[in-house]
Amino acid sequence: MVLKKNIKTKSYHKRYQVKWRRRREGKTDYYARKRLITQDKRKHNSPKYRLVVRFSNRDIVCQIVAAKLIGDEVLCAAYAHELPRYGIKLGLTNYAAAYAVGLLVARRMLVKVGLADTYKGKEEADGEMYEIEDEGNRRPFKALLDVGLSSTTTGKKVFAVMKGAVDGGMNVPHNEKRFPAWTKDEGFSAEELKKRILGTHVSEFMEELEEEDPDKFKVQFSRYIAEGIKAEDIEDMYTSAHEAIRADPSFTKKEKTTTEHKKWNKPKISHAQRQQNVRDKIKAAMEAAADDEE
Repeated sequence: MVLKKNIKTKSYHKRYQVKWRRRREGKTDYYARKRLITQDKRKHNSPKYRLVVRFSNRDIVCQIVAAKLIGDEVLCAAYAHELPRYGIKLGLTNYAAAYAVGLLVARRMLVKVGLADTYKGKEEADGEMYEIEDEGNRRPFKALLDVGLSSTTTGKKVFAVMKGAVDGGMNVPHNEKRFPAWTKDEGFSAEELKKRILGTHVSEFMEELEEEDPDKFKVQFSRYIAEGIKAEDIEDMYTSAHEAIRADPSFTKKEKTTTEHKKWNKPKISHAQRQQNVRDKIKAAMEAAADDEE
C-alpha cells in the first residue's frame, strides 16, 4: 500500500488567499484588465478608455468605459435592440448587426466629445483597412478593445463591433488578422469582409436554401418572410441603416407605459363595516329561524 503525500499542508492553508469575487464567478479577467486600465503616472489622471463589447443571446452591448478609483464610469453606450429604429428589424446579433452597433457607439461618442464633424471616419463600408489620422487641433478619440472573457479567434463578432467603431471615426488599435476575411495562406480580402458587413453572406444563404429546401427556408426565415424582407433587400437594409446612424446617432429614451395590474386579494374594510356585517349576519340568522318556526 502506497501512502499519498499530503501536499496541502497546514502552512499551505495559512498562506492561501481567496481570489477576488468577480474572478471566482468567472466574470473578470484581472490579468487583462490591469493592462487595459493601467496608465502612466505622468499622464496626470487622464484615463484609458475601453471599448467594452459583450454579447448575449438576443442583444449586443457596446460601451465606452473609463476606470476610476470608485469604479468604472460608462461614458456612452449602444445596444443592438436600438437597431430597429434604423431599419434593421431582424438578425440583431449577426456580424452585420455587430458592425452597425460599433458604428452607432462611435458616432454617438464623437458627438458627445465634439469630434463628430472633425472625424467622420469611413462613410462607405467597403471592407478596406482604415486607420484614423490626426486632423485639426484635436487628436482622434482613442479606446482599447475590451472583449472580456470571450475568445479572440479569427472571425469573432467582437471584431465586427471594433471595425464599425473604427469606420465611425474612433481610433482603436488593431490589425487585419482577426477579421473573417483573413487567412494565413491568402492574406486579407476586403471584398470578403464587405460581404459580412453588409449581410451579403446571409442573402446568399437565403437564396441557396430557398432553392434547395423551400420547407426548411420557410421555417428558418419565417420572421423575414413575415416582415417582407427578401434576399435582395438585405444589403440595401444595412446600407440605409449606416446612413441613418450617421444622420442621427442620438439616444431616444422610451416613454414608460403604466399598466394596471389585477388585484385578487380582498380590499381591507373598516371596523364599523365589520360590525355592520356581524349585525347583518345575526339579523339574517334570526329571520331564518323565525321562518322555520312558522
